[in-house]
Amino acid sequence: MMEVRDVLRRLAAGQSLREIARTTGLDRKTVRRYAEAAAGSGWHAEQSELGETLVAEVARRVQDRAAPAPSDERAELHRQREHISQWLESGLRLTKIHVLLKRSGVSASYATLRRYAQDEFGWGKRAASVRLDDPAPGEEAQVDFGCMGNMLDREAGRVRKLWVLVVHLSCSRYSFVYPTFTQDVLAVCAGLDAAWAFFDGIPQRIVPDNMKTIVQSAHATNPRINDAFRDYAEARGLFVDPARVRHPQDKARVENHVAFVRESWFEGEQFADIDDARRSAAHWCREIAGGRIHGTTRRVPREHYEQDERIRMQPAPSEPFDVPLWVDAKVHEDHHIQVARALYSLPTRFIGRSVRVRADRTIVRVYLSSELIKTHPRMPPGGRSTDPNDYPPGKSDYAVRSVERSVERARKHGVSVGLYTERLLDRSLPWTRMRQAHQLDRMCKKYGRERVDTLCRRALEFDVIDVPRLERMLKTAAQFEDQAEQDGKLPLGRFARGVDAFKTRDKEGA
Repeated sequence: MMEVRDVLRRLAAGQSLREIARTTGLDRKTVRRYAEAAAGSGWHAEQSELGETLVAEVARRVQDRAAPAPSDERAELHRQREHISQWLESGLRLTKIHVLLKRSGVSASYATLRRYAQDEFGWGKRAASVRLDDPAPGEEAQVDFGCMGNMLDREAGRVRKLWVLVVHLSCSRYSFVYPTFTQDVLAVCAGLDAAWAFFDGIPQRIVPDNMKTIVQSAHATNPRINDAFRDYAEARGLFVDPARVRHPQDKARVENHVAFVRESWFEGEQFADIDDARRSAAHWCREIAGGRIHGTTRRVPREHYEQDERIRMQPAPSEPFDVPLWVDAKVHEDHHIQVARALYSLPTRFIGRSVRVRADRTIVRVYLSSELIKTHPRMPPGGRSTDPNDYPPGKSDYAVRSVERSVERARKHGVSVGLYTERLLDRSLPWTRMRQAHQLDRMCKKYGRERVDTLCRRALEFDVIDVPRLERMLKTAAQFEDQAEQDGKLPLGRFARGVDAFKTRDKEGA
């Protein structure tokens, strides 16, 4: 419109077509078309008024020219319009559609087919998008991992990939960068805690991508959050709103920021170790990225955050989070489950069942469905926590090899049996005599408590601490008793004497 108005103004001033073309830079034919269109609209050079209606009419007359006739190839494609539409809707690639058309006798080139699909069906064109408003201050932080490059890990003694956890506040555009060599849940929770300490506050919700350390199973409307990270979010008062799979526009602000972190902070820098990289990243976030004028908001992110957003944040945590370990475990026939290479016992009724285990630094909780069925103190790898009450009745003593329990059980059979068992196990390696203690317990049940208690009292008088010998004596006595019952009378002892042999002689008889 401004171009048409300028040409008409110069025509009214009496300039020639050649002069107008030279001064405006337009082609002389274009100037002539503007002049002819103005004359066709009833305008002449003597008129000084150039209204919007006249200018629009001249522009329409020049631009609304008849379209050129379609080529033969395009005409062939137009006759196949219905087939092309169906193929595109079914998901066929345009190269395959070109092959099918050639097979049908259509001679159009692929370039012509591509232009035809773009003009007629909008193929390959990006869909229109809607620009979302910025969240309210303190409401949202977008989270993402980005690979920076290779860096020497001095602890591992090798070069590893360096990742950064980027936490970007959506309102003020203030960001925090946490370098790390791993992307596990420990690194994520440590990085987020470092971000909350840097911001001195926590937002209401975070928008991460579908990293396995946060999202166990992705879903557009009902994602499943990792159990360990759910505990972290609950402890920090956060809501987790994961982005959809392959939809980076759901967290576009942090997506764009990752490349800026790589170019502005990492590339060309040298760091002594991971701690040096973290100190450098925090300084860069505060002074460089946080001190520049943001291209969208036209404000300094650090000042924007301090003035408008910091007061809306939740309080920062005062102590680190104890990241739990969630695992599924099976209760084996030995009444134990294995968690982080340590063993924990469960009652007999749970053998063969699968349970859900939560282990933090101090305690291990075992769940069956939603019921808490057992707790144990956390043990180091190779350790074992066994509750004797989990074993069937009468089996716990054998499993735990408790000296006190063995002595206590023996005292129930008699005082002498208890003293004998205590003497038996009173040594530096009581486990070597534990089987004899169990043997003595079986003897009391087989031969009777009174008889075994009497025998133990006499053995203690002679300091004979030998359970197999006591059992041999009981077996021999039992055999004599059985023979006497069969003969009807008791046998005499080996060294038995008559009554007369024990009479004393008086002095006169001597």
